[in-house]
Amino acid sequence: MQKPSKHYFHAVTLLITHYNRSNSLERLLKSFQELACVFEDIVVSDDGSKPEHLNALQQLQSQYAFRLVTTPENKGLGHNMNKGQDAVNTPYTLYVQEDFVPKETFPTHFKDGLKILQQQKDIDLVRFYAYFRYPYLKTFEKGFSEMVFKGQPWFSNHLKFYQYSDHPHLRRSNFFEKFGRYVEGKKGDLTEFKMCLSFIRNGGKGVYFEEYSSLFEQKNSPQEPSTMQRVSWRQQQVPLVLFLRWWYLKCRILKNDLALALALKFCQPKQ
Repeated sequence: MQKPSKHYFHAVTLLITHYNRSNSLERLLKSFQELACVFEDIVVSDDGSKPEHLNALQQLQSQYAFRLVTTPENKGLGHNMNKGQDAVNTPYTLYVQEDFVPKETFPTHFKDGLKILQQQKDIDLVRFYAYFRYPYLKTFEKGFSEMVFKGQPWFSNHLKFYQYSDHPHLRRSNFFEKFGRYVEGKKGDLTEFKMCLSFIRNGGKGVYFEEYSSLFEQKNSPQEPSTMQRVSWRQQQVPLVLFLRWWYLKCRILKNDLALALALKFCQPKQ
C-alpha cells in the first residue's frame, strides 16, 4: 500500500491537553502520523497525571518529538489550556483533546481552514467538530459556514452561545490578546462557557465545518473513559424528563442572555 505524501502545516502548532489517558494520546499522535500530517511543532500540556502516565508520555516523546509541559498537581482544564497555549511559538494553534482521532478527510479540509485564517484576518476561529449543528449559520466557502450569534431572546436555541468550543479547532495563537485567558479553578463546563461568553462579548468571528462529524471521531475506552462527567438525567428519554428538560433549556437561555448582558455592560471589549 502506497504511503500518503506528507502534509506539512507550516506555522501551526498541534496543542494537545492530556490527563491520565496516555494510550489515547498515543492513538491520536499515531493517527496524525498515519495521515502524514506534520506540524511545525507539537505541545502536550499535561494536567498532573499519575506517574505511570507521565512515564508513558516521556517514552512517547522520543517517538513523536513533542514538547511536554507539566504541572506537579491537577489544576483543572483552564490552567492546562493556559499553560499549553503559553508554550506555543507559532502563529496558529490546532487544539485537540487527547481522546479524538482524525479521519482520512482531515488533511484536505484542514488546509482549507488554515487558508481561511491566513486570508481572512477578521476570522478568529475555525471549528472542525461538534456534537450538534450550530443553529444559525451563513454559508461561507469550501464546506465551511460562518456562525452568526443571534442575541435576541426569541432566537431560543441554547446552542447559539457555543460559537467557541473546546472541541478540535484552529485559532490564532494570540487568541488570549482578544478574548482573555481561560478561567482557572472551575469545572470544565463552566471554563468552556466563560470562554464562549468572552468570544461573543469581544466580537469573535468563527467558521464551522458543516459536516462536523466527518473530520474527527471521539473515542473513549473503558480503560480510559472521558474525564468530563455529564448530568445523566438530561440524557433520558422519559416524557416527564423531556418536559423538564424543555423548561430547563428555556431557563438556561434566559440565564445565559442575562450573563452576556451583564458582561457587555460591565466589561469593555478588548482592543
